Amino acid sequence: MTRIPAHDRDMIEQAIYLPMLLSVLNRDLLVVQKSPFKLKKPYLELIEETMNAIQVDLAEVKRYLHKNSIKVDRLKSDDAFTMYTFLYKGYEEQHNYFNPRLRNRVEELMRYYLLERFKQRQQEKEA
Repeated sequence: MTRIPAHDRDMIEQAIYLPMLLSVLNRDLLVVQKSPFKLKKPYLELIEETMNAIQVDLAEVKRYLHKNSIKVDRLKSDDAFTMYTFLYKGYEEQHNYFNPRLRNRVEELMRYYLLERFKQRQQEKEA
């Protein structure tokens, strides 16, 4: 059983997922740059703007983890699982994450940052 409260666990998981998402978007950025799109600038701007927003959120997560003396390290991974160790207030916990779960969560976050975030901004402007 984990000793980590839900909010702190969410921040730890953001520290896992957001760098993965940045990695995926960085690869996508390279693909778009090399692609034969006639008008690639809007795609590049969308990806770059999304990456900037993620970097801002990741910096906030890192500040929170540092302020609360929480550390996250990736230990090992195989075809099915990736193991992380969390250092939390003097306790060490190891957690296995199912790789398809990691991929699905990164995909959900990508959908949020590329679509939902803009919808939320639009609703805020209209209100």
